Amino acid sequence: MTKQKTQTALRPEDERLPIGATFGYGLQHVLTMYGGIIAPPLIIGQLAGLSPAEIGVLIASCLFMGGLATILQTVGIPFFGSQLPLVQGVSFAGVATMGAIVTNGGGLPAVFGSVIAASVIGLLIAPIFAMVIRFFPPVVTGVVITTIGLTLLPVAARWAMGGNANADDFGAPQNLLLAFVTLLFVLILSKVPIGAVSRLSILLAIVAGTIFAAFLGRVDFSQVGEGAIFAFPTPFAFGWPTFEIAAIISMFIVILVTLTETTADILAVGEIVGTKVDKKRIADGLRADMLSSAVSPVFGTFTQSAFAQNVGLVAITGVKSRFVVTAGGVVLVILGLLPVLGRVVGEIPSPVLGGAGIVLFGSVAASGVRTLAKVDYRGNMNLIIVASSLGIGMLPIAAPTIYDQMPDWFNTIFHSGISSAAVAAIFLNLLFNHVGARRSKGANSFVAAPTRSIPVQYLDAFEDGDSIVDGKIVDRDGKEVPVQVPEH
Repeated sequence: MTKQKTQTALRPEDERLPIGATFGYGLQHVLTMYGGIIAPPLIIGQLAGLSPAEIGVLIASCLFMGGLATILQTVGIPFFGSQLPLVQGVSFAGVATMGAIVTNGGGLPAVFGSVIAASVIGLLIAPIFAMVIRFFPPVVTGVVITTIGLTLLPVAARWAMGGNANADDFGAPQNLLLAFVTLLFVLILSKVPIGAVSRLSILLAIVAGTIFAAFLGRVDFSQVGEGAIFAFPTPFAFGWPTFEIAAIISMFIVILVTLTETTADILAVGEIVGTKVDKKRIADGLRADMLSSAVSPVFGTFTQSAFAQNVGLVAITGVKSRFVVTAGGVVLVILGLLPVLGRVVGEIPSPVLGGAGIVLFGSVAASGVRTLAKVDYRGNMNLIIVASSLGIGMLPIAAPTIYDQMPDWFNTIFHSGISSAAVAAIFLNLLFNHVGARRSKGANSFVAAPTRSIPVQYLDAFEDGDSIVDGKIVDRDGKEVPVQVPEH
């Protein structure tokens, strides 16, 4: 028992840092994902016809529940929580589906009901879903991690351009200047030979970028004091949930996508941290996801999942402690209870976040490339698995409307580049490395040429002292040994 405790304590993610550093790094995680966590409630609230004040309540609820879900995921209790540095928040995977439910007459109550029902089903199947870990070798995880980074880069680009595509200044040179200056701050601070500064380079760069934006007149804190300072999310503030079969079925597809993406994020952060991730740990992480998602509608919010962009922050800073992310969860809870702080954070210009996002999301892709470098490509179909899966994952990124004419269930699954790549990589790995492993070897031009080999029976003719000199066989005395050419 003592040995087991010692081994557990040696995990990289169990490192404990000073309280100041812990919350500093935790705040860095919050700033990294803040734009992503408030976007879904903003979109759904607008589609539901809510007033600005009601949308504010919806956003505060998302921050509050995201913080609680993050604490559960990182600290962990029996059967719930992966105990990895994963930030939780409202999943983007369900925005399109929830928007369809809202606009088709069900309203927010139907959305909340579908989230509760589908999440409970997801909670029940989480242990079964976690068994796919054996089908996630480096050729699959490398593809998924790379796709996560590449999928997030367009998000950084939109932030750098201004965030709002409908704004008049979207893509304006000043926005790009802000993003470039912030990126420059990240690079400079990363080179500072002081550990605390280099590890906090993202947070400090965001602060410096915001100060620079203030000099350009791009930051306005004048309205931060308007509105409530403290507010606790009211249970069922938007009405009691209603349960509609069609909405539940469509939301369950979203849950399957969420389970896939969270599994990928757990594997990705485990690879970056350098810790063991088995099916039990994945199941605990997925159960935490689903429990948080099932409870979220009570406080007026939606499905919860791991945030991929924060995986990049772990990679770029090298801070592997899960307790840092726990501190970030505490900050999220406080932001949910203190809307005034949320309004302060909300004044950070999108281009500033975009500049930081370029490094963050690029580092995720780089981590995936590093994993793919470990894959053996000789005498197998791994090259075509990687090529095809990455290509499929990039399709909805390169052409976001590519699946608009497909059925809703198909669009829900494959509109996400991450889930597209994951499904493709798992399927092709099964097809070429399991089901068709014997049949496919050497059968395709994508198979790497095998290394040279000599039949073992030829070695029987060699004697002690024989060697190869200038392509000829010589004995220990230096005399050439003639080679007999067999008759045809």
